[in-house]
Amino acid sequence: MKFLRFLLFPFSIAYDIVTSLRNLMFDIGFFKETSFKIPTITVGNLSVGGTGKTPQIEYLIRLLKDKHVLSVLSRGYKRSTKDFVLLDAASSAEEVGDEPLQYFNKFKNITVAVDVNRVNGIETLITTKNPEVILLDDAYQHRKVKSSCYILLTKYKDLFIDDFLLPTGNLRESSAGAKRANAIIVTKCPKNLSISDKENIQQKLQHFKKPLFFSSISYAEKTKGSNSILTSNLKDYDVLLITGIANPTPLLQHLRSLNVRFEHEEYADHHHFSKKEIEQIEQKFSKMNIKNRILLTTEKDYTRLYNRLDELNYLEIETQFLEDQKEGFDNLITSHIQNFTSKS
Repeated sequence: MKFLRFLLFPFSIAYDIVTSLRNLMFDIGFFKETSFKIPTITVGNLSVGGTGKTPQIEYLIRLLKDKHVLSVLSRGYKRSTKDFVLLDAASSAEEVGDEPLQYFNKFKNITVAVDVNRVNGIETLITTKNPEVILLDDAYQHRKVKSSCYILLTKYKDLFIDDFLLPTGNLRESSAGAKRANAIIVTKCPKNLSISDKENIQQKLQHFKKPLFFSSISYAEKTKGSNSILTSNLKDYDVLLITGIANPTPLLQHLRSLNVRFEHEEYADHHHFSKKEIEQIEQKFSKMNIKNRILLTTEKDYTRLYNRLDELNYLEIETQFLEDQKEGFDNLITSHIQNFTSKS
């Protein structure tokens, strides 16, 4: 695979030229960017998938939902519908995408919508729902929107500064895109991140001169879904694990740290499960010890599978900032909203 990517290097050069030219056209005003009179906060990355955008959006929802009229706008990746859709109780993952549905089901008193055309989506939300703040999920490369604040995520041990452009690497655009960020978060760090590791990352990213934060993923202590089981007790069960996310490795490591025995059925990110695949999962699960078995999946996959598999459970995850950085990040966001609102 690495050799194949190396052979594709000339295409990465061409891709770099095209994306850099596109960014330049937006930077000099040749291509139109649309800004808005309310704070619009974009969470995104420079690389493809797996940096933790969903838990970071949820972190921001928790931070802001009780203080502001809040909306979340996503494109709704791999959804069957087109154009603007406002989520309601009848929405399905197939129609609106798994991540938007997860936000809608998990948080009350917020508005969640999907639209590939983010400008139209924001304008429609402002007209119909009058939000005070809009969170944009995975819109860092959507330059037609000029957000008031950009939060750039990069994964620990897979920093954008060490990567290369598609198809040789995993970057959607060059690392120069980090200059648009108002803050950079290194995600999925070990909770005991060493001082030397932290300083090494700080040194690599210091020339961007952006506020730098470090976060980790925290797993819930109990499963949700069909059963409420302490994760510390999962070692007493035979677990069939189903994942369809970009990077299941942190979950696998977490389960292994708990000495959990599991069989892992891995599918592609945002995978839509066929009837045959559902039947295969059911057959495999039926062969396990009926007294001590559990069918486990990720929170994101649960939105696509809960109405298709009986006895399904999932583990919630949350973003946690390391050391004393939570207050600093929270202040950055709340100060931005206050300053933006006072000027408009």
